[in-house]
Amino acid sequence: MYRILAFFMAILLSPAANAFDQQSLMRVFFSIVLVRGYNSDGGLAYGSGVVVGDNKVVTNCHVLRKTNQAWVSQGEEAYAIVSVQVDAMHDLCLLNTDRLPMQAVPLGSTAELGKGDEVIAIGHSNGVPAPLTSRGQIKSLYPYQGGNVVRTNARFSLGASGSALFDGRGRLIGINTFKTPGRAAYFYAVPVEWLSEVEKKPVQTKLPVYGQAFWELPDEEKPFFMQVALPQLNDDWARLQEISRHWIEVEPQNAEAWYELGTALEGLMLPKEAEKTYRHAVELNPRHSEALYRLGVFASRRGDHLEMQSVSIKLAKIDSEMAEEFNKAMGCTATC
Repeated sequence: MYRILAFFMAILLSPAANAFDQQSLMRVFFSIVLVRGYNSDGGLAYGSGVVVGDNKVVTNCHVLRKTNQAWVSQGEEAYAIVSVQVDAMHDLCLLNTDRLPMQAVPLGSTAELGKGDEVIAIGHSNGVPAPLTSRGQIKSLYPYQGGNVVRTNARFSLGASGSALFDGRGRLIGINTFKTPGRAAYFYAVPVEWLSEVEKKPVQTKLPVYGQAFWELPDEEKPFFMQVALPQLNDDWARLQEISRHWIEVEPQNAEAWYELGTALEGLMLPKEAEKTYRHAVELNPRHSEALYRLGVFASRRGDHLEMQSVSIKLAKIDSEMAEEFNKAMGCTATC
């Protein structure tokens, strides 16, 4: 416990704590647990979890696929898993435990979030005994089945599946679940709103759990926001254009779909068409920082200092890091 406390105090003094008041961060930090289990081959499976009710821990179901004997722990204390409720498609499992002394975290809402909002992920990356924190910002929000899947740049590693994503007020907004491959990975959390669905699932007392998650479906069956990720990371602009146009056909009011099309068109050396598409993305979502950034770049190429200044001011209100990056790229000392 003293090691965890010392670790926590170090976090309070770090930049990662800037968006949080100390009491909120302390409360949620001590509600993070390890989820462990023995695999059929005798190896140890592990993930993370967060306390969301009396004797209740939420984690990712894929953490429990290969174990028929699992428990949760914090420090040197271990607590038996009595039963589990499974929402395999959303990759959320609610663990019912025995005599768990930790308090539940406060719940937030992904409907209240916006691009550029500060977030912090807390979990047991790589199975370390004390939770690790990772500070970041919301990069995209994807409406999907009653909530918003959240893409952030708050990094997490192996063992952090099922870890918690908190907003600036220390409220749980998502469960860190999957990422794209490679060093320039995208990190995704499933929305806290899905917790109400898993609470309705029948209780089962046996492990392992079974079922495929939405992010594991064949590529053509995945949601569009997942289909565009790899083509964008791999600079496959033709494929990105194809997927984003299909996305727009299905969801014409989705700003993310229009932004992805703009990215594809810009990659295909069609700047006029790309700028027009970015403008439409901003019309649909005035807080779309990436689309604003690209419009600022186009304005710079035209020598349109008024639009550059407008973009700089808007970015400063939405995403301070991106505003700083934009001003630096444009050669501006403060705002353009």
